[in-house]
Amino acid sequence: MNKKIYQSREIIFRQGELGDSFFRVLRGSVMIILDYEQPDALVLAMLEKGQFFGEMAVIEKYARSATAVAGPEGAEVEEISCDETDGYLAGDPDLSIALMKHLGTRIADLTASYEDAVGLIREISEDPEISGGSKYKERTKKHARKRRSGLKSVDAMVNDKILLEKYGEHSKGYSKKVQEFPAGTVIVKEGMTGNCMYDIHWGRVGIYRGYGTDAELKITELYPNTFFGEMGLIRNEPRTATAVALEDTTLEVILEEDLRELFEKNPAKAGMIMAHLSNRLRKLTDQYEDTCDLVCKVIDAWDSNSPISTQLAAEIKEFAAKL
Repeated sequence: MNKKIYQSREIIFRQGELGDSFFRVLRGSVMIILDYEQPDALVLAMLEKGQFFGEMAVIEKYARSATAVAGPEGAEVEEISCDETDGYLAGDPDLSIALMKHLGTRIADLTASYEDAVGLIREISEDPEISGGSKYKERTKKHARKRRSGLKSVDAMVNDKILLEKYGEHSKGYSKKVQEFPAGTVIVKEGMTGNCMYDIHWGRVGIYRGYGTDAELKITELYPNTFFGEMGLIRNEPRTATAVALEDTTLEVILEEDLRELFEKNPAKAGMIMAHLSNRLRKLTDQYEDTCDLVCKVIDAWDSNSPISTQLAAEIKEFAAKL
């Protein structure tokens, strides 16, 4: 971990660079700017003391999505490399909780942008007048600037198996609350407000949309050493899906009021949760950028005053069908 001082307007890192560390503001402020030094540069955020940035590199190297610049009065920041993350979090449970909430907020904000972009692609795919761009132009603008930088995660294959090798089985070490759920039990229900997250120690959990209805859709199946429901704990948001025990299942139920004690007695658990959130954020970022790439192709066609080609129209419909 290094503490660094930056003068007013000094660049901390540039958009597109490959990063293997994240940062916390200790003094002053930091501006996060998209397309820095370009005529259409956009300030995405002004960060103050205690806030994190560069969090996509919590567990893996990742291309910076924007440029970080010291604010008008300069900035002092703490830089934490990927390799130092676990030790950094183990030293102060409150830092783990703060970073966890920060990652949760990033996921929530990015999810909203992604869902809007997905909705846009669906509307365009169903529009018989698909060559007429004026109807969608304003909505496409906010997604047009998220075209891929050309750099992606170096460790793009980071997955649950690799994280398991790093942290071990989630059932090891101190657990605050462990409960048994018989096969067929509805653990959380879509639409209900949540206040906890779950860590699977044993068994299998199915994640469904429209569970018990004619439109029931099984989204995925989760196995031991994986988490779910974290946005309920972090933001008290309504559940976006229903979770059902597919067999007799043992879960660790994690409440916000238990986090400090849990992280103090089992620091590895903080690393597990942070790795899970970072991995989820990376995957969501990739999905959003894929969608924005397609939006940009549509905009390019409109800007050239050309009708959308048959090939691009087919690509849009195929993409929408997969969503």
